[in-house]
Amino acid sequence: MESQKIKKTYVTAGDVIFNVLNYSFFIVFTLMCIFPFYYLFINTISGNDLVNQGVINFYPRKIHLDNYLRIVTSNKDLLMALLVTISRTILGTSLMVMASGFIGYLMTKQEMWARKFWYRFLIITMYFNAGIIPAFMTMQMLGLTNNYLVYIIPGIVAPYNIILVKTYIESIPAELEESASIDGASYWIIFSRIIWPLCKPILATIAIFGAVGNWNSFQDSLIFMQAKPTLFTLQHRLWNYLNTSTNLAAQMSAGTTVISDALREQLSSQKVIKYTISMVTAIPILVVYPFMSKYFEKGIMLGAVKG
Repeated sequence: MESQKIKKTYVTAGDVIFNVLNYSFFIVFTLMCIFPFYYLFINTISGNDLVNQGVINFYPRKIHLDNYLRIVTSNKDLLMALLVTISRTILGTSLMVMASGFIGYLMTKQEMWARKFWYRFLIITMYFNAGIIPAFMTMQMLGLTNNYLVYIIPGIVAPYNIILVKTYIESIPAELEESASIDGASYWIIFSRIIWPLCKPILATIAIFGAVGNWNSFQDSLIFMQAKPTLFTLQHRLWNYLNTSTNLAAQMSAGTTVISDALREQLSSQKVIKYTISMVTAIPILVVYPFMSKYFEKGIMLGAVKG
């Protein structure tokens, strides 16, 4: 029996320097990405007087959770905005994932009537957009302005996500469908019992896309909910607080507004609240993404294998 030769790997000085520089760069880059969230968090749990003085930079002081409790208990507008954002994220993402899965599966069927036409029609919508005003007029004619459904219906059909699902399904061996078809399974049975379970990675991927998009959505609330403040999203409320605090600060700096104790307290409160809302809007995505990342990486790679 021949003796196995052990291959030795030699590490040169250049390799060591490269690894040190490489790891150092990514460590610094990671800290730069994390620090803004850390800064927001320590300011939301520190004493409000210290936050208003701008002395909370690296570690919290006078730790408390009153700001988060105040959002939940005392501010009904913020609580309603939070509920609207959570509900639209769950409902909108769920319907989008189901529609993307089913339509993506249909687009793989050669026997589908006018399949090429509908697929090309779907792709065209990714590149042509009429603009904000026609979109507003369309939603108004459909009765969706100042209506909760404007958050849900327009996002159900997502062309890019459908293309990802279609490409992923085409990578599944056709023999699985053929054997089920021979046994008498219908398209719905094949889709629900074979295709859907096998599509979990790509479905998780588009679910992340949809959840992040719905959670961070701002423009639709700003444009379509002008007469319905109770349906404002959390991002819209944050934008309002940012505008209010910015305008107050500008007026005070220009000397056009008398600096009363009430005005100063309002500005200070706005600053703390916008920090807290910013943190609330970021926490869910930061918590969910690590658990979905393995599906995201696998799904996005497999979904992009074919053109």
